[in-house]
Amino acid sequence: MMTDLPLDQVRTLLAVVDEGTFDAAASALHVTPSAVSQRVKSLEQRTGRVLLTRTKPVRPTESGEIVVRFARRLALLERDAHAELGMSGSGEPTRLSIAVNADSLATWFLPALARVPDGLGLCFELRREDEDHTASLLREGTVMAAVTSSPDPVAGCSVRTLGIMRYLPVASPGFAEQWLGTRTGTPPRELIGSAPVVAFDRDDDIQDDFVRALAGGPGASTLRHFVPTSEGFVDAVAAGMGWGMVPEVQAGPLLRAERLVRIATGRDIDVPLFWQQWKLDFPALGAVAEAVAASAARTLRPGPAF
Repeated sequence: MMTDLPLDQVRTLLAVVDEGTFDAAASALHVTPSAVSQRVKSLEQRTGRVLLTRTKPVRPTESGEIVVRFARRLALLERDAHAELGMSGSGEPTRLSIAVNADSLATWFLPALARVPDGLGLCFELRREDEDHTASLLREGTVMAAVTSSPDPVAGCSVRTLGIMRYLPVASPGFAEQWLGTRTGTPPRELIGSAPVVAFDRDDDIQDDFVRALAGGPGASTLRHFVPTSEGFVDAVAAGMGWGMVPEVQAGPLLRAERLVRIATGRDIDVPLFWQQWKLDFPALGAVAEAVAASAARTLRPGPAF
């Protein structure tokens, strides 16, 4: 088995993963689809492993993820070397792919990216994913950095604490009167299990966690609305569609304006957030990390040190 990894084949594999299909990769690389297929096949023969699942979109296998991570690191190092040598290169900006959860994206994360110096020539590709699942994108090589809820570093990555995002159980005043006993004085724990609830998507279980902690039982009501944007979620709760766990930074102004009320005090849920990134001596990635950490420190509650 041949053990070297020809760079044109490695770059082609990365293009197929990023573009999603062999045809799209061919268009991006300005070669024929047949050439793309042949390069990938040759790389698989060299490694002795299947590197891609031929689905739509194409996905890397476990072995393919290793090559994809190598390809992304190689691209960053190559551009960094060009800059240090004063070579003009292709003139294209450096693309940094980052996974981030929707609530961070809607609150504190974009101001962080806005503070990254323009002179670095970066463009960002953001992947929205639940904080419990962003680490998997790092493992796959899909992203170079991620906001995650896991303090355990992905292999080849460093990790630092960002802070704690606190979620408050809230509802509109009218909803609380109708469904949660604020008019009759009935304790919310006796009613919360049957009250309509707003969830981000079918994987969002923070409302269920709250109900189990407050009242026991299986979790929140099956009468639930799915609203898969952070801003839309808050709007749905404020409009009285259901109750929900809203990030403190978003709930605060609405509580002060009396558009929302707390369902229960002392029952907030804290989600620690961490920044994980590839261990790579790439100044631009370091600059992004510092901007992210500074923005998180201004918005989030202090997180655990480790």
